Amino acid sequence: MKKIIAAMAVGLTTTFAFASDFGTADEAKAMLEKAAAAVAADKDAALGQFAAGEGGFKDRDLYPFCGGPDGNFSAHPSLTGKSLKGLVDKAGQPVGEKIYAAAKEGEIAEVEYMWPRPGSTDPVQKVSYVTRIGDQVCAVGYYK
Repeated sequence: MKKIIAAMAVGLTTTFAFASDFGTADEAKAMLEKAAAAVAADKDAALGQFAAGEGGFKDRDLYPFCGGPDGNFSAHPSLTGKSLKGLVDKAGQPVGEKIYAAAKEGEIAEVEYMWPRPGSTDPVQKVSYVTRIGDQVCAVGYYK
């Protein structure tokens, strides 16, 4: 009996450790709110921090990304300068267009799409919280 309980404890510990490797919906929303405030205060500095993952804008698999009025990423850890508006998810859906369409000043919307977790090639359900700050469309996504 003690071995079964010990095995269960190890399994639960492993599950919780694994789960904590990824950001939650609440953490993603909080990061987007922080990112929006940073863009409103100093857009250029904020976009630089987002792209570099600095200033508290990188937490496990959570990070803000933004697109400018030209439809290109103005801040992303690896896609800055490439098309956000033309981005298609792994199921063939136009996720970039959905993000731009959902983004409204002063509101946070949700956009769902299929995307692989960092370090994987298998797409899973991802949700990005999206808002508009001036000429920037910004988002932070988490995996379900």
